[in-house]
Amino acid sequence: MRAKPWPATLSCAAFWRATSLFDSPPFWMYFVGFLLVLGPLVTVHELGHYLVGRWLGVKADAFSVGFGKELLGRTDRHGTRWKLSALPLGGYVQFRGDMNPASIPDANAPVPEVTNDGSFQSASLWRRALIVAAGPVTNLVLAVGIFAVFFTIYGNPVISGAEDSRTVGVFAEESAARDAGMEVRDTIISVDGSAVEDFDAIRNYVLLRPGRDMIFTVERDGAEIEIPITTARVEAVDSFGNSGAVGRIGVGPAGGEYVFEEVGVFESIPLAVDRCWEITGMMVTGIKQILVGERSIKELGGPIKIAKFSGEQMSLGLVAFVSFAALISLNLAFINILPIPALDGGHLAFYAVEAIRRKPAGPQTTEWAYRIGIGFVLIFMVVVTFNDVGSLLPIGG
Repeated sequence: MRAKPWPATLSCAAFWRATSLFDSPPFWMYFVGFLLVLGPLVTVHELGHYLVGRWLGVKADAFSVGFGKELLGRTDRHGTRWKLSALPLGGYVQFRGDMNPASIPDANAPVPEVTNDGSFQSASLWRRALIVAAGPVTNLVLAVGIFAVFFTIYGNPVISGAEDSRTVGVFAEESAARDAGMEVRDTIISVDGSAVEDFDAIRNYVLLRPGRDMIFTVERDGAEIEIPITTARVEAVDSFGNSGAVGRIGVGPAGGEYVFEEVGVFESIPLAVDRCWEITGMMVTGIKQILVGERSIKELGGPIKIAKFSGEQMSLGLVAFVSFAALISLNLAFINILPIPALDGGHLAFYAVEAIRRKPAGPQTTEWAYRIGIGFVLIFMVVVTFNDVGSLLPIGG
């Protein structure tokens, strides 16, 4: 069920800026890092489908890590064939009654009655919806769990100090803010009408919006002043040579420093949820910008870019590598929940239609929707792979 290819990733220089143990990671590190990131994440995703399906009485015929020819496998007492396949670019769980691992329905097959035969198609609507949603939810829970563990171990980084970090203390040599009329000692209280809590909130908002017209509201001598600023578009390059367009206004805070506040186990969970929400917002913003032409489609990446980033983060150490795995897990959840036929979100969209109409969508509609969805996915795969090959090869050292 729901065959999972590699997820896409949006490159963002801010994610990968760090100092590496290697000038350029060796080739084997890209390969191993890729397998250690994608293999477990896809397996966890499919386990989410499988476990909820088993809990709800739906039987699985096969559970595969990878696609293609079976390399190793065994059949358990429940009749499920567990196997490791040759192509480590995804995986699937095939429930009883699925015509193929992707759960693409047979338009010519009759609509089954609800029975207790253990097949996926005969399960009630709410059971099928829970099984489908379980994959992305499992990836989301994994990402939240990783961030929660980090918060518990290392604490929550916050800006502390007598000075408000939103207060402008210095301008860069080239500063769009200074050119627009902002002054030292101004305190930025909102951007585009949204209140900002600290300098990080200002920086993160600006970072994602290069070349954008914004309204900064500052407090100066007790009065509020609105200053229109067009953010500078800067091509930021990290220590590995990854580049991406970021926004800058050329200001620095007057005070404040990072400290790590201790966080309890239960406190870490809402912090982790907030972090995942923030990252998801960045993904949505990036996709919107690509759709409207504010960012190049070349910033989308696929398996080769994931392999490159995996090797680079592995070269930085365990914490960086696991953090990257959390980002990819969140990315996998986000991509699969999109309402595109052949992905989990597409199945859920059809189930929503079925719930409203009180009967499934017509076979011809379903067939054409899946054809279009698969065509979209294939075109997307070709585009991101072309981007990868064009921008990232050769790699290794």
